[in-house]
Amino acid sequence: MKMLEGMFSARYFVFLLAAGGGVMLAVFAVIDGGWTSALTVALALTALGVHDIVQTRHSLLRNDPIVGHVRFILEELRGVVRQYFLEGDDENVPFSRNNRSVVYQRAKEELDKRPFGTKLDVYAPAFEWLNHSIAPKLPAPQPDRVMVGGPDCSCPYSVSRLNILAMNFGALGANAIRALNRGARMGGFAQDTGEGGCTVRHLEDGGDLIWEIGSGCFGCRTPDGRFSPERFAERAALEQIRMVEIKLSQGAKPGHGGVLPGAKVTPEIAAARGGPVDVDCVSPPSHSAFRTPLDLMRFIGELRTLSEGKPVGFKLCIGLEWEFIALGADYPV
Repeated sequence: MKMLEGMFSARYFVFLLAAGGGVMLAVFAVIDGGWTSALTVALALTALGVHDIVQTRHSLLRNDPIVGHVRFILEELRGVVRQYFLEGDDENVPFSRNNRSVVYQRAKEELDKRPFGTKLDVYAPAFEWLNHSIAPKLPAPQPDRVMVGGPDCSCPYSVSRLNILAMNFGALGANAIRALNRGARMGGFAQDTGEGGCTVRHLEDGGDLIWEIGSGCFGCRTPDGRFSPERFAERAALEQIRMVEIKLSQGAKPGHGGVLPGAKVTPEIAAARGGPVDVDCVSPPSHSAFRTPLDLMRFIGELRTLSEGKPVGFKLCIGLEWEFIALGADYPV
């Protein structure tokens, strides 16, 4: 009895209307011989409603057959409606519509200037501007760079303050890696390879590289996944590799490591990383080449020697304060 009461509640009104309409249209079709299109629509809606009621994946569709799909349609349209009708040109983050338009215009070598003033609210709080001056400073003749490498580095590197962050081949495709490296060469800055290793795609356009070595030691590992000094020295000797960066932990996945699914491990990626094809490529939670802060310092010195004096650094997420303090301790030699 409760089931029948539920079936005739307002939630099932559209479903019952479609089913009842289908029956009536079927009768009209038999009598009159027409109504084919309307009958097809009614039967399709009825079949959709039956599917919604018997499926167990979405409670919304079980409770509101047919009508529940409107919610999912509105969710799909939400971003488009906000972007084109509700959001201002400077509202969205991390990039506004105005900023994105400038990127598109410059990529297509079109005019990216807007004459007759600005569309920005120059009186808004925290708005920044450049004041006029009788004697403004001239721009620097050379891009602002920082020399990396102390007295122990025989191959220091003058690195740009702005560079391409770590994105490895596997997470990005070959065309993206090539485009980023070409941009690095044209702009005079460096590209971080990401922990996936320094691949042939990174080397095609001649841009400066920062070789990132994660816990998987991709590109410089033995068959069992441990660090290989010989393979590292061979790759680090490339002139394009200017610096080496040790990635100490998986920032978003502490204690778990990282995984590139086997479906993405193509023969090219497997060759670059030093693993089998079509098998999950795992970055362990920690490095096997060192275990303590003192051991990390020893490993940094080893990499600097193997790379013939290139700068070696590290990046980490700080979870334990004492570990970070220990890295800068004055250890006895």
